Amino acid sequence: MSTLGEILQNIKDNAPMTIDEIVQEEVKNWEASDERRLMLTGEKYYKVKNDVLNRKRKAIGPDGKLAEVHNLSDNRIPHGFIRKLADQKIGYLLSKPFLARTKNEAYQKILDGYFDKGFRRMLKNTGKNAINAGKAWLQVYYNEAGQLAFKLLPSQEVIPLWKDAAHTELDAAIRVYEVIEYEAKQEKTIKKIELWNSDGVRWYEGSGGEFRFVGSGEHFTAITEEDGQLKEEAMNWERVPFICFKYNDEEQPLIDLIKRQIDDYDRNISDNSNNLEDLPNSMYVVKDYDGTDAAEFRRNMSIFRVAFVNGTGGINAINLDIDTEAHKAHIEQLRKDIYEFGRGVDTQSERFGNSPSGIALKHLYADLDLDANDMETEFQASMEELLWFIDKHIFNTTKVDYSNEDVEFIFNRDIIINETEAVTNAKNSIGVISDKTILANHPWVTDVNEEEKQKKKEANAGTDDYGGLGDKAKEDPVGTAGDEE
Repeated sequence: MSTLGEILQNIKDNAPMTIDEIVQEEVKNWEASDERRLMLTGEKYYKVKNDVLNRKRKAIGPDGKLAEVHNLSDNRIPHGFIRKLADQKIGYLLSKPFLARTKNEAYQKILDGYFDKGFRRMLKNTGKNAINAGKAWLQVYYNEAGQLAFKLLPSQEVIPLWKDAAHTELDAAIRVYEVIEYEAKQEKTIKKIELWNSDGVRWYEGSGGEFRFVGSGEHFTAITEEDGQLKEEAMNWERVPFICFKYNDEEQPLIDLIKRQIDDYDRNISDNSNNLEDLPNSMYVVKDYDGTDAAEFRRNMSIFRVAFVNGTGGINAINLDIDTEAHKAHIEQLRKDIYEFGRGVDTQSERFGNSPSGIALKHLYADLDLDANDMETEFQASMEELLWFIDKHIFNTTKVDYSNEDVEFIFNRDIIINETEAVTNAKNSIGVISDKTILANHPWVTDVNEEEKQKKKEANAGTDDYGGLGDKAKEDPVGTAGDEE
């Protein structure tokens, strides 16, 4: 897609179209694009509204062509692989509290106010959008209270115009969405279009494919103080206030990787279900009897399991066997392919039995961990972009510049472990490494600092809160006393 700078230069050189006409053309191309279609498909499959639900049962008609039939079973069974895989990735990477750490205590306190529980929930939903659509979008804005805030937008609403081929810096962004309005008690759908760049924002609206320019302005209105008086001032960010969170560098959604396998799985399960309902275990052929029409033949098959045909007389029974082994093998291979190419963990795998060791669990989670690495790399870069807006806001409102402070973004993964093995390893590490490191890796400890405070408190009070373990508990700095058999 062309950058806005290239578009404007083209207009300046050739003047074939106005900027408003260019915006309308970009929206038209976007709404017909494969990229947007995949975004909508990913969202649809996440809600388990798979294509199999729109499938119609067909059979060969009198003319030899496929035709829809209404007298056969028509089971349409969707499977929620996309939902499970997406939730698995989100839970693995984003379910535990996200942390932003800096050595500056004053700055840390400010960051904690932005990256609170509400932001963590939004980040989790951002991850879901990124997986289902290839990328997700946060918009930076000021809420009604004049506070800096972030809003998660539907991925299909944002058309990016990038400055570079690597898609790392925005030149402009177009947002297109629909709202419901009422005109003389009549419901009406209005399409809204916004063009955002470093110069401000332009607004359009319309319906039926035609749009009109309705106004322009700055990105936001800031409240400033001058001579002791508060006043409102329209201002622009130096950057486009949209932040892209990518699922991977290719911006390729999960659905694009495994849709065909899921559709084949849905189709085969549905067909097998139809066959089990439609086909009898056996049928009888009665020879030397007048034949029947198709409807009567079908009725005889389904109700009486008898077929009347002309012949030399006699009754034969024909067994109708469904090749269950071939069906089972195909379905099992499809399931393996879905989890392999979708980079997830099949929790129904036989490898999960018999309490696998830590090494075995790491092997099972290798593909999921690899996908999480790619996603975390992209999210780290996006968080740096978001931090730029926070730092600018802090400087604009307090004149304190934290932009040179180092900030580490920590994504705490929800890694499944063999707890018994982890506790044993912690116990065996006493005296080898520091107690703090042991506590940090103990599966029962969620906050190392709080755990250290509690241990000191109990030691100073001389209390025995270990159910009678007494001195043995005090000698065990990681709380593993009593594990020995």
